[in-house]
Amino acid sequence: MNQPDTDTYTQVETALRVEFAGVHPAATVTRCIEAAHHGAMEVTGFAYPSLVERIARKHLQVLAAVATEQG
Repeated sequence: MNQPDTDTYTQVETALRVEFAGVHPAATVTRCIEAAHHGAMEVTGFAYPSLVERIARKHLQVLAAVATEQG
């Protein structure tokens, strides 16, 4: 099965950067997407954009919650 092209991941990154603007810097969003992609590949062998987006969103939500608790 073919992996989606990088344009699809760019769309995911853009959507999450907009969603978390003012919460996380763009570099944090990028790192979460990369980590989600890697994790999906390790566990399932595939990194569908929708799965990567859901995993990255959860990571970003947890990071935001931790920052709020520490703040």
